[in-house]
Amino acid sequence: MSGGVDSSLAACILKQNGYEVIGCTMRLFLCKKNISEKQCCSPEDIYIAKRTAEQIGIKHYTIDRKDIFEKYVIENFVLEYLNGRTPNPCVICNMKIKFDEMLKFAKGLGCSYLATGHYAKIEKYNSVYYLKKGEDLTKDQSYFLYGLTQKNLPHILFPLGDYKKAEIIRMAKKLGLKAADKKESQEICFIEDTNYHKFIKSKFLGKIEKGDFVDISGKTIGIHKGLPFYTIGQRHGLGISAGHPVYVIKINKKNNKIMLGKKEDLLNRMFIVKDLSWIISQKKTSLTADVRIRYKHKESNATIKLLENGKAEIIFSEPQLSITPGQSAVFYRKDIVLGGGIIEEVIG
Repeated sequence: MSGGVDSSLAACILKQNGYEVIGCTMRLFLCKKNISEKQCCSPEDIYIAKRTAEQIGIKHYTIDRKDIFEKYVIENFVLEYLNGRTPNPCVICNMKIKFDEMLKFAKGLGCSYLATGHYAKIEKYNSVYYLKKGEDLTKDQSYFLYGLTQKNLPHILFPLGDYKKAEIIRMAKKLGLKAADKKESQEICFIEDTNYHKFIKSKFLGKIEKGDFVDISGKTIGIHKGLPFYTIGQRHGLGISAGHPVYVIKINKKNNKIMLGKKEDLLNRMFIVKDLSWIISQKKTSLTADVRIRYKHKESNATIKLLENGKAEIIFSEPQLSITPGQSAVFYRKDIVLGGGIIEEVIG
């Protein structure tokens, strides 16, 4: 229970359906207060989670997991940016924290299931568990959950999968829950002032080197402040006057250069994915699927060729904008999640 409306209603729905429910909130990092109303995980959020648990009549625990959150999520976040990639910490948090550490804690309490407020569905057919998109496609969170497996899916519940977000808010207000009026968290939870640059500097004790901005021909056209401060597709804050809009096209860690170009230069069809995770095991070395390359990206048809060492080559049928190393590529067949992985490099 994060203190937000979604996890609060998930607990309420399960209680109403006859489950014995225990609320649990993880303290994952030191946060003194909510600097941004769109963030979460502050002491106030823990307080709201506790009060909600009292209101609906369930036990509540707060557990400290700052050490593993620092190791798996924050350190990875900083390292990826230092290497010119743009990570998605929510994906790592789900894999390593929520559906690993939290599931272990739940089992330790004698619980049969771990439930969360994600907008997604789990369905079982012929002894196989399927992860599917939530009913509310505007809030669907299946993208962040591709790391789930046939081992842990039988022990997970998503009570909100069949609901629309508007329904959940109405239900929360009708029940008089304090979380009903809390604004939705949209920022990265552990960056309190939403300033990525400041956060990375505070975590990295070394010197972040400046380097060259180059155009697509390799000509130097300016100086960048350091690789961690840029991402593929970025347009603003470059400090470059070219007579037309310029975007970050490539980030080269090896020579500390950032390539700038026009929007059409962001189009690519082919890339490599590493750290593959499959919900539905694949027997073939090549398959077609709809692939999403970031959370708000619309899936597009692609061919997936399995390589060695847990990697795959992805080729889109149509070029896509801003394929970004560090982000997750998630494979769908209609509304079913097949699996996914981390974008390692763009080819072309």
